[in-house]
Amino acid sequence: MRRPFSSSLMLHLALVLCALVVIAPIVWTVGAGFRTQISLLMGHMTFTPIWNNFNEVLWSKTSDFLLNYRNSIIVGVLSTLLCVVVATLAAFSLNRLKWPGWVVHIFLAWTMIFHMIPPVALASAWFTMARAVGLENTFTGLILAHATLNLPIAIWLMAVFIREVPKELEEAAVMDGASTPRVLWHVVLPLITPGLAATSILTFISSWNEFAVALTMTMKQTATVPVAIAKFAQDYEIQYTQMAASAALAMLPALVVLLIAQRYIVRGLTQGAVK
Repeated sequence: MRRPFSSSLMLHLALVLCALVVIAPIVWTVGAGFRTQISLLMGHMTFTPIWNNFNEVLWSKTSDFLLNYRNSIIVGVLSTLLCVVVATLAAFSLNRLKWPGWVVHIFLAWTMIFHMIPPVALASAWFTMARAVGLENTFTGLILAHATLNLPIAIWLMAVFIREVPKELEEAAVMDGASTPRVLWHVVLPLITPGLAATSILTFISSWNEFAVALTMTMKQTATVPVAIAKFAQDYEIQYTQMAASAALAMLPALVVLLIAQRYIVRGLTQGAVK
């Protein structure tokens, strides 16, 4: 049944409006990176694009942005790998092993409650624990923190994807002599590849953007990109244009990942809705 023309038009207008709301700040940020500080503060509508801000951010002797970029990639990739592995094992256990129903419900409720706590509320606790075991200002401490922060939503997503795998396939593998680890590796994981990709991408982006815990647990040599961007706000001056240039550069990994893996994200997030 076709939609009425007026309903279809309103839907498309609403989608365009939502897209503008999302895209406009990104366009403004990228544009600000090509302006001078005076031009931006004066609010000039027209300007001559310059590359000075990007050169200063990337190649200045006083800038550590490339180091921060490397740090974010290391922390993002390793925390995502750790988080997705643990989330997959936990979700498989909740769905396939014989746990009492109340245990599963309490565990999932706890994960959601933990996920609702803002990271800034946990930053001081993370720093105290990391310092107690000698992991402050280390990649290991930040990787463990980011993996833990993203674990609740990752468990929920993986639990949904694994729940959609027909149990008959696993039972057939068991009858053929497959152990539980082999069932997970050879039967379940190949069937939930889109969901696995979607969970990994969302976890990586969350780790890449995390600021509060990274600010608390890192120093100069281990600081990540969000911490580096915040440093452009100094005591007596805010370097808006360099901050915008660094923010534009910070968008690139997430943008590239989303463009390359867009179909996996869509398939993964809709896998639970369509069998």
